[in-house]
Amino acid sequence: MKPVARSIALSIIAALLAGCGGNETTDTEKQVQARLKAELEKIQAAQAATPSSQSPAVSAATSSWPEAKVPTAIPTIEEVAVLTDAPQVPPPITRTEPAKVIVNLEVTEVVKEIAEGVEYTFWTFGGSVPGKFIRVRQNDYIEFHLMNHPDSKMPHNIDLHAVTGPGGGAASSFTAPGHESVFSFTAMNAGLYVYHCATAPVGMHIANGMYGLILVEPEGGLPPVDKEYYVMQGDFYTSGKYGQAGLQAFSMEKALEENPDYVVFNGSVGALAGDNAITADLGDTVRLFIGNGGPNLVSSFHVIGEIFDAVYPESGSNVNHNVQTTLVPAGGSAIAEFKTETSGTFILVDHSIFRAFNKGALGMLKVGGEENKIVYSGKIDDRIYLPEGGTIQTIPQTTKLTPPATNKQERIDAGKIVYSQVCLACHQANGQGIPRAFPPLAEADYLNADTNRAISTVLHGLSGKVVVNGETYESIMPQLGFTNEQVANVLTYVYNSWNNNGTEVTPEMVEAVRAAGAPAVTPGVE
Repeated sequence: MKPVARSIALSIIAALLAGCGGNETTDTEKQVQARLKAELEKIQAAQAATPSSQSPAVSAATSSWPEAKVPTAIPTIEEVAVLTDAPQVPPPITRTEPAKVIVNLEVTEVVKEIAEGVEYTFWTFGGSVPGKFIRVRQNDYIEFHLMNHPDSKMPHNIDLHAVTGPGGGAASSFTAPGHESVFSFTAMNAGLYVYHCATAPVGMHIANGMYGLILVEPEGGLPPVDKEYYVMQGDFYTSGKYGQAGLQAFSMEKALEENPDYVVFNGSVGALAGDNAITADLGDTVRLFIGNGGPNLVSSFHVIGEIFDAVYPESGSNVNHNVQTTLVPAGGSAIAEFKTETSGTFILVDHSIFRAFNKGALGMLKVGGEENKIVYSGKIDDRIYLPEGGTIQTIPQTTKLTPPATNKQERIDAGKIVYSQVCLACHQANGQGIPRAFPPLAEADYLNADTNRAISTVLHGLSGKVVVNGETYESIMPQLGFTNEQVANVLTYVYNSWNNNGTEVTPEMVEAVRAAGAPAVTPGVE
């Protein structure tokens, strides 16, 4: 019997007993009274056996993880924590009892690329964004050493959401450049927790990349899986627009308006794409430790082409099954698990979708092995639906003047930036395209055969069937609104990459094609 129902039953029985036992009690009434007393004794005994500190809302029967316990002693086992950079995760803990775990974490302020050709001064826990992944066990005693590198311009501290105590460690860890602070805490609650800097102005410190994750494994550990990865989203606010080259400063104005130029996984555009993609094999069970440093935006985390078999929302102990997209709040986290049933490239996105394709919140999971055509066939047939359809779309774009290149190498360098910002999502980092969807640019016969046709395609878009390297593709490439300089730069980059023919395209060549106008039928298209 549940505690609430037990209390109600006690009240009813007590009231009935109070009404019994008059001067002329019959034999039947005596029998009823005896039965009521017996029931009362049974319920009281059951109530006495239930711990008074346990409420129905946190009953062990409703939680898969052990409850927090107030520690009474420091463990005798001692070890130094293994820390890793994203997307890697330290190995699971095999200990069966708590330990004293020493965590050494250094704050550094570093200049790194946030996008191709765009630099930013990140404030970091451990030299990269997000900060180091920390993995401990429930009831471990953590001795935390926070060091602030002498070259830092600012004091820093750390607020770990896994800490039970005022400030989450922030008040005890305020550290000037060149200094080290030490404090300790017991990891009482299992879960996946965000940590971040909490030095004023707090928002600015977080916006510059000062966040990471600490996993407190439950006493029995997490179920074994084949692959574990660390993915953390953040929003960044720069003085220049998305893709503007050079070293960009932090913009407090944009941060206050919650209008980021970049929304990225693991600190930069492309940190989980192309050669940096995370990997798995067919049949693997994958576990993603997902965090959101913010400072402002909530993440709608989704893996295109996968359904999460299990999600621990907000990294609590309850589990949801068969989840398509999970919300991860700023300063929060989630654990998602799924099995790979077919091979291919699966795209990780924030499904607030402009963030993915226009601000950088896009990653890749590459699953090796044979395709399972029963799970997913791919395109089986392609036929005309409406003969008059397929109008080329136009993407409006505010013109942004690009400094003119003065030589071929400058044109290649500038074109690489344009490609990474606009073309990479479809044609991929190495120009290989996506089979049956977007044609390759690497060693592409269609591209190398006719430079003017390539210029026209970038200027005016493309629709209908096109044959590239013997394969037929039918998808719509929109008009991109590029300037002559941008078209010349991106095509020169493509022509001088991936074993293409080395052509240099100039703005004058682009202007000549533009002046001729869009062809009635795109050359080379069936």
